[in-house]
Amino acid sequence: MLSTEQQNEVRTLLGERRKIVVTSHNNPDGDAMGSMLAMYHYLRRKGHEVWAVLPNQFPSFYNWMPGSREVLIYEKSAKPIQKILAGAELVFCLDYNAIDRFGASAEILARSPAKRIMIDHHVEPKLENFDYTISVVNTSSTGELVYDFIEMLGDKKLVDKTIADCLYTSIVTDTGSFSYAANNVRTYHVTAELISLGVDASQIHRLIYDTFSENRLRLLGHGISNKMIVWDELRTALIWLTKEDLKKYNYRVGDTEGLVNYPLMMEKVNLSVLLTEKDNMIRLSLRSKGDFSVNDLARKHFKGGGHVNAAGGKSFATMEKTIDDIKEVLSQYRKALDFKLNY
Repeated sequence: MLSTEQQNEVRTLLGERRKIVVTSHNNPDGDAMGSMLAMYHYLRRKGHEVWAVLPNQFPSFYNWMPGSREVLIYEKSAKPIQKILAGAELVFCLDYNAIDRFGASAEILARSPAKRIMIDHHVEPKLENFDYTISVVNTSSTGELVYDFIEMLGDKKLVDKTIADCLYTSIVTDTGSFSYAANNVRTYHVTAELISLGVDASQIHRLIYDTFSENRLRLLGHGISNKMIVWDELRTALIWLTKEDLKKYNYRVGDTEGLVNYPLMMEKVNLSVLLTEKDNMIRLSLRSKGDFSVNDLARKHFKGGGHVNAAGGKSFATMEKTIDDIKEVLSQYRKALDFKLNY
């Protein structure tokens, strides 16, 4: 967390009306959206001039979130965003801890003269990129850290239902509805505070998880039924989707979200891998059970990283070669993957 001196500096920065940009990472998820929009609304309540900026489009099932229509997308509005960043006094970098996670617009962000405040919960932050850093790995989500940040500044009274809805979205999505990364009493205290402010947990769950298109559900079924490989000896399942698969089911941003979690429902599977073919690379999503670190696996072998049980990576080989490479790499982890969870 911030030192006492840094806390005072941030209070001073936010004590006067400023031009502030709130950002989150490429391919935004629920924590990215929730933490960014919560901070957006909080800063506006304090009287600042605020813009919310993302590198690329967010999934449509977050369209309901308050403030989502005001979010600027760099892929669509590059020049206006460049001008905004050039004139900003302060930039919040939420749910990412390295400038390159801001995607194709990372260089523009790096050139901005604004001071940068990072709030994040991923491992191994690149501290040299930021003027102020709040980096706490042992927490549910960046949304929870945004709540802590607001409380630290003495502004808990400014957290209304709008902000609470955004923060709850962060927590519920980044914990898989409290099924992982949620073994912390503080998370439930914060959640209780948010619900006391009027959050309808059941309604938010429906808005996020019960809004599938028919194509998205059919893509999920296709992935599990026709494109899943199970390596029993490696306690691993892999789903691979080509550009043709995505086109067949009229893929939209967010349609594969959560698909990587399904193979972990099998008792014999301790590692799940989803491969999604993009124009110039193959994107890897990795999930694991127990103490097997997909963060270490992704960092060491697949140019990525993340959390212990959830990480991402990339490959620039063909799909066939990528699958072969993954199997070869995992053969080195055979013993580490061969475990049964104790209950």
